[in-house]
Amino acid sequence: MSEGQGTIAIFPGTFDPVTCGHLDIIERGRRLFSKLIIGVGRNPEKTQLFTPEERVAMIRPLVAHMPNVSVQSYDGLTADFVRQMGAHVILRGVRDFIDLRNELQQASTNLIVGGIETVFILTSHEHALTSSTLIKQIVEMGGGDPSRLSHIVPPPVIERLREKLRQQNGGP
Repeated sequence: MSEGQGTIAIFPGTFDPVTCGHLDIIERGRRLFSKLIIGVGRNPEKTQLFTPEERVAMIRPLVAHMPNVSVQSYDGLTADFVRQMGAHVILRGVRDFIDLRNELQQASTNLIVGGIETVFILTSHEHALTSSTLIKQIVEMGGGDPSRLSHIVPPPVIERLREKLRQQNGGP
């Protein structure tokens, strides 16, 4: 048995909403660890459109075919959630140099304070410029045509996003 087998990793994020870039990191990350837990958290610096329960409900069907992947929401510090789940590794996707700079600071803090390692996976080139914030803006401005967005957002998520924005803006 190699060292990585038996290792539980947490892939934390807000996933508001989940994108094809997230799913790419999940698919690739699940091959590195015996168990991968997608931790749906809250970022106090951002306003989330979907509740944690809604985000978990969107992700679960998209990863149902992955037997070593589970999805769970959490509150509080990611490091506390990692320990609570019996994990020792945080998985993070890195899109660009700006992401890397921010992630290195967080990874260093998690290692020093909590003894938690961070493993980085570079985002595939086709997802490198995709962000949940950008996707929300596109849909909110009327660009939510599933045929145009399906390569960056799973179609069921596009529909949920369109519906949520309609409700939020007082539409039928």
